[in-house]
Amino acid sequence: MEIWPGKPYPLGATYDGTGTNFAVFSEVAETVELCLIDDADEETRITLPEVDGHVWHGYLPGTQPGQRYGFRVHGPYDPARGQRCDPTKLLLDPYAKAVDGLMTGDPSLFSYSFDDPRAGLSTRTNGLDSLGHTLMSVVINPFFDWGQDRAPQHEYHDSVIYEAHVKGLTELHPEIPEEIRGTYAGIAHPACIAHLKELGITAIELMPVHQFVHDFHLLDRGLTNYWGYNTIGFFAPHSGYAAYGTKGEQVAEFKGMVKALHAADIEVILDVVYNHTAEGNHLGPTLCFRGLDNANYYRLVADDPAHYYDTTGTGNSLLMRSPHVLQLIMDSLRYWVTEMHVDGFRFDLAATLARQFHEVDRLSAFFDLVQQDPVVSQVKLIAEPWDVGDGGYQVGNFPPLWTEWNGKFRDTVRDFWRGESATLGEFASRITGSSDLYEHSSRKPIASINFVVAHDGFTMRDLVSYNEKHNEANGEGNQDGESHNRSWNCGVEGPTDDPGINRLRNRQQRNMLTTLLLSQGVPMLAHGDEVSRTQRGNNNGYCQDNDITWVNWDLDEDERGLLEFTRRLVDLRRSHPVFHRRRFFAGSADHGGESAIGEIGWFQPNGGHMDEGSWANGFAQSVMVYLNGSAITEPSSRGQQILDDHFLVLFNASSAPIAFTLPDSTYGEQWILQIDTATDAVDSRPLKPGSGLKVEGRSVVVLRCPRATPPAPRARGRRASTT
Repeated sequence: MEIWPGKPYPLGATYDGTGTNFAVFSEVAETVELCLIDDADEETRITLPEVDGHVWHGYLPGTQPGQRYGFRVHGPYDPARGQRCDPTKLLLDPYAKAVDGLMTGDPSLFSYSFDDPRAGLSTRTNGLDSLGHTLMSVVINPFFDWGQDRAPQHEYHDSVIYEAHVKGLTELHPEIPEEIRGTYAGIAHPACIAHLKELGITAIELMPVHQFVHDFHLLDRGLTNYWGYNTIGFFAPHSGYAAYGTKGEQVAEFKGMVKALHAADIEVILDVVYNHTAEGNHLGPTLCFRGLDNANYYRLVADDPAHYYDTTGTGNSLLMRSPHVLQLIMDSLRYWVTEMHVDGFRFDLAATLARQFHEVDRLSAFFDLVQQDPVVSQVKLIAEPWDVGDGGYQVGNFPPLWTEWNGKFRDTVRDFWRGESATLGEFASRITGSSDLYEHSSRKPIASINFVVAHDGFTMRDLVSYNEKHNEANGEGNQDGESHNRSWNCGVEGPTDDPGINRLRNRQQRNMLTTLLLSQGVPMLAHGDEVSRTQRGNNNGYCQDNDITWVNWDLDEDERGLLEFTRRLVDLRRSHPVFHRRRFFAGSADHGGESAIGEIGWFQPNGGHMDEGSWANGFAQSVMVYLNGSAITEPSSRGQQILDDHFLVLFNASSAPIAFTLPDSTYGEQWILQIDTATDAVDSRPLKPGSGLKVEGRSVVVLRCPRATPPAPRARGRRASTT
């Protein structure tokens, strides 16, 4: 077969309309073979003729989209020196835009023999060829009719994020045709988009859609890696979510999903896993990076390069000081923005990305590259600010441009509503944007991605239904998953017919949703929490591709009521900028922690201002917050001064009802009930200043004072950043 020299850039397989250029990096290779695979899995090998800057390349005229291919790398196999080239393994292209095929735990995927006492460490290989048992790269057609597609222009402070799983969200939806449930096309279906629009979210954050593989130990137990945090292809949409084919069709299907969501004014954010790959530790399979250039892609133990340095809990970590790894990640991010039109990224275990050497360093090369990149720096960047290595918990420590999953918000809100003592002060800090975490680095409230529940852990319904995890279905003796969940079962473990407990659980879900959606920062809902989704107490559903993790759309009366309640909350937040300010509340130590210009006020249930004694009372579980709609000191995006209604939010986390006394008329002339988590019946009759209002135990009440009333003067109140 004729092959031309081609070009070393761009990396990967690039179809130009008449042929395809192939380019792959390996510094350690002695020879690289391009392997073309036909539909019968017959292989044609072609030696790449050129190498420039350790990039091996060649151009095949006439090679069309849909062509399956891989690489074989001839070079040293010496694990003790960190070298693991093995030409018997067909390797994926790290830059493959599509991936075809299925993979099981066949011995040919591993370079060593299973009965070797020094498996993965000796210089002996098993000689088995992996063709027919491994994944294959696919040449794609890059052309797509985007039409009038434009990215939605949702500013961060206006955003409401919805974390979702492609399959879990759509697999049981009765209005989506069965043949496209669980796929990108299912997400794009009008029934799914209608739910998202009616809910009011501005962005869907998809759990991993980069090509991933299933852990062999899970396949042996009849399970799968359902969540997908096991990436092997950073440019390819996962083929398992494709409805119409896996020889490039998945790329067009993914683009069609993005186009449909954009048409509905919904952003697409991807949960991305650049901290490790699916090849695992020294006992893992040889699928791609390990066989291409092991020491250039992975962090190896300095004095024992046969082993991998792991800060992810998965067996390996990518080498974040390697220019080739950094290039791979940045090329991938730009590709998903420019070619796939996504609007942002959530970075799994992002602390690992900051580890150039041992420590987490916010000034690492990766963050420098993101900061100066004209494409990546302009999209939404969300960090999961921790990993499992030393010093890995980094909430509040990421640089400007970045937002963070606020784990302290999650923990504090859970503790407050389950009745833990001495939580009121920190609760006040969390609901006002966590300025103690983010203001020191000149960041704004949007730096805090607030969440109570995410994919990892209990659902919101299970958070109020179980004290203990119930992960028996995972096959690990209930030893997996977090044991300290900060949950409360409201008196009975699991399902119950007790109407009082069920009413309390419903109210507790509403309390946490209200807290989440009316706090400063950016709220993130987990899919199904708006319809009271349960995983039956499983808090680690990573391997459950079944009705344990799928959203059940057959709703009962309580679930329909929670959905409507959530819609009302999202609409209330969207309609009133006091709940999503651009800046932190003003405050100063000179004012004893009070708001300097009356933006916020804090009151005891009796109507008196909170004082240091009130905050220090470890048993205090109730507070009234005043939000001054006339004291929003920031301009709108159109350059106009923002004015809003005034609000009172009354929190009662104690078990007994409490009589609150509303502030005097300087704070508002009349108050209209907007939300009461204890009842669906909302009384619209105005309440007068100084009125008494009974707030049921474990509930939230939200009152609004219309803007037509005179602006309030300076109010006393506690500074948000004081804990």
